[in-house]
Amino acid sequence: AEMIKLMFQHAQKHPGLIPQFFFMTLGITGATLYLIRLARGPHVTLWDKKNNPEPWNQLDPTYQYKFVAINTNYKNLKKEGPDF
Repeated sequence: AEMIKLMFQHAQKHPGLIPQFFFMTLGITGATLYLIRLARGPHVTLWDKKNNPEPWNQLDPTYQYKFVAINTNYKNLKKEGPDF
């Protein structure tokens, strides 16, 4: 709470710092949310190594595991390799 109070005091004395505080807060929030998303993960690799040691083998080849797929059309992919 003391840090936020100090930020407001600096912003009152130096209004040019307001955009910097805004973008720093935006960046820190975005990085935190992205790390939480990574930690929760796509449901490809669940952290259950005892019951499901290789979860990627149970995925359908048309499952889009990437956040953004630019060059790959997952709907047309076929499974290669042995069936499990």
